[in-house]
Amino acid sequence: MTAATRQQSTQLLTALQQQISTIIKGKPQQIRDCVACLIAGGHLLIEDLPGVGKTTLAHALAISMGLKFSRLQFTADLMPSDLLGVSIYEREKAAFVFHPGPVFAQVLLADEINRAGPKSQSALLEAMEENQVSVDGTSHALPQPFFVIATQNPSEQLGTYPLPESQLDRFLMCISLGYPDQAAERELLLGQDSREALRALPAVMSPADVLQAQADVRAIHAAPALLDYLQALIAATRSGQWFAEGLSPRAGLGVLRAARARALLDGRDFVAPDDVQAILPQTIAHRLRPKPGSARGPREQVRAMLEAIPLP
Repeated sequence: MTAATRQQSTQLLTALQQQISTIIKGKPQQIRDCVACLIAGGHLLIEDLPGVGKTTLAHALAISMGLKFSRLQFTADLMPSDLLGVSIYEREKAAFVFHPGPVFAQVLLADEINRAGPKSQSALLEAMEENQVSVDGTSHALPQPFFVIATQNPSEQLGTYPLPESQLDRFLMCISLGYPDQAAERELLLGQDSREALRALPAVMSPADVLQAQADVRAIHAAPALLDYLQALIAATRSGQWFAEGLSPRAGLGVLRAARARALLDGRDFVAPDDVQAILPQTIAHRLRPKPGSARGPREQVRAMLEAIPLP
């Protein structure tokens, strides 16, 4: 990575965030987290109430990045073949021909993922981890880059199935949009319809730009002292003081990738402790359960842990 390519990626990513902010009002931090997640090569889970802009945000990200977008509504009767595709016998060719499903896109919006049953949820696992799917014993590569942006309704709502821990661990980040503040909501009320605004959005980046940004993220330097700090945080999650179970090695690698992505967004070629602290709750809280009897939720527990671990 040269300073020129890093600077170009940072400029494009800044323009990307600014454009999405014209659609999703008053949520700069959530937009920043989404962009960091995607350029880190991760998948994103957005958990919130219906109607707060989850689907609009996913669509705006795909359009602005110049990526092929596919949306699939997850329902209780969704079958894995509805997601992955199916082989159909074609008489003219005297053979079975594979017809790709919605997963063969660069950005897949898995809308209301926790309304589908476990079998359909697990059909995403191979795609998210291996960037390929297997149908009838044959592996099919997915387009690159490939991102899953899943939306999830609160688990206490009717008709939802909790995502298994193995699936949650595949999501690099989990964020919540929340209600807009008063000023942002007034802008929404006075502005044009979000669907019309999406149709007018230009592509700020190309797929090649996204792949270059991902390469730039991988080249961001992490000093030994920074790695010591990250390992101390990972060890704290496994100590039994804060959580029932600790982070997996995959989660630790994900935290480092997300911190590198945040450094790139700031135009730096090194990771700072602030980067780790800024992305830690949204990167690990969905993977952890507070120990029995704790009065705090996962995010509050992560923040308490951050305050207890000294900076390098």
